[in-house]
Amino acid sequence: MAAGVIGLVRSRFRQWLASRLPTSDTTMLNQRNIYILPTRAGFMFALTLVVMLLAAINYQLNLGFGLTFLLAGAGLVSMHLTHGNLRGLTLHLRPPLPVFALQPAPLEVVITNPRKLRLGLGLRVQDAPVDSTVWVDVPAFGQETLHLSMVAPSRGRHSVPMLLVETVFPFGLFRAWSVWRPAAHVLAWPLPERPAPPLPTTNSQPGDTRATHRGSGGELDGVRPWRRGDTMRQVVWKKVARSGEMVSRETTAAGQRELWLEYSGTQAVGVEQRLSRLAAWVLAAEAQGVASGLRLPGATLPPNQGDAHQRAALGLLAEHT
Repeated sequence: MAAGVIGLVRSRFRQWLASRLPTSDTTMLNQRNIYILPTRAGFMFALTLVVMLLAAINYQLNLGFGLTFLLAGAGLVSMHLTHGNLRGLTLHLRPPLPVFALQPAPLEVVITNPRKLRLGLGLRVQDAPVDSTVWVDVPAFGQETLHLSMVAPSRGRHSVPMLLVETVFPFGLFRAWSVWRPAAHVLAWPLPERPAPPLPTTNSQPGDTRATHRGSGGELDGVRPWRRGDTMRQVVWKKVARSGEMVSRETTAAGQRELWLEYSGTQAVGVEQRLSRLAAWVLAAEAQGVASGLRLPGATLPPNQGDAHQRAALGLLAEHT
């Protein structure tokens, strides 16, 4: 019962905190967004100082007074150093790459240090376990890149969760931390169906002249200059090695193969299953070198090939409503 109440209070507090934090993919740590409190070791240290002070007062020990105040001063200096270990740092989140649903999405955070060496910096997703914290030292006037991850529970766009940066340097008596709310989103593609049915029948395009062999104009027969969207399998690597210029194969058979992947033709039950099957077909068509188009209710993507086309098709499936 008590654990449930504590969890509810913590959840409400985080929601309140998230509503007050500005969203930005770059944040600078300063006095306004850095918090500091004693750790468990810090409270024990303070309790020890109180006991030492009472003993010095009771027995009138001048050396006891001196040692107590010396340790108290060291504790205050430690608090200043812990807070200063975060102050002035700049954190930047690079644009996250799309992933398939239920798979870890990598997050790259660049920490820029404008001043002296910073030691013992930790970064983690706020709701993640403490043992998932990534620790790093940032050189003076330098940068370090930290790699985190989040799991998108379903297809679509998901906000990057709040990130927590912290430090207990130098003695572990105080913990300074800051909460950061990035503005970026992670695009999760539908998880492809495994195993998926075979691809639908391709449509022949006998009038297509895109792949006609050429024997003039300085081009080799069956070869054309590399274009954006060509796959690595289309590149003629032997000619690239000899001439140093990127060229791709162009065959009549490849130019005539055209496939439309239609939402209504998946023969699956439910929206998510249909999208999952279409995602598997998009990957299969690209692997087989087939130019594929996509037809969804309210959206159409013309047939094409290449990594950019595949990403566009998967993105269309991810954001389908």
